[in-house]
Parts: sequence; C-alpha cells; structure tokens
Amino acid sequence: MMEKINLEDLVQYLYNEVSAEKRSAIDIALENNFELREKLQVMATASKRLAALSFSPRQQTIDNIMDYAAKGQEALSH
Repeated sequence: MMEKINLEDLVQYLYNEVSAEKRSAIDIALENNFELREKLQVMATASKRLAALSFSPRQQTIDNIMDYAAKGQEALSH
C-alpha cells in the first residue's frame, strides 16, 4: 500500500529536500493523482511569485533606526 502524500511532502519535493526513495514515491503519486498534481502546480506558482518579490523597510523605519543608533553613539561618547 502506498503512503499518503501530504502538503509537507510536496513542499519538500518542490525544494528538492526529499530522499530519492520519497521522490520516486511522490513521482508515482503525481502520475496517478490529478488533484495532487494540481496542488503541486499551485505551490510551484506561489513559490515563483514569492521569489520574485522584493521586500524593504519603509524609509521612516530606516530613519528611526538611524536616529536610535545616533543617540546610542552620543551616549557612549559622553
């Protein structure tokens, strides 16, 4: 009996973090299960979109950190 493939297994598969044996089992499951293939496709698309995003803090956050650091330097020099 084949073990059930869960979402965690698919994530590990997507990021090549499964053993060769597990990869083979997932490959077989994907061949035979449209719903599983669909879930993997959605996860792969989401992964690509997340990788394309760029994150950076707001300028106000950077200014606050710089002000805090400057105050710390002033305190150390007195």
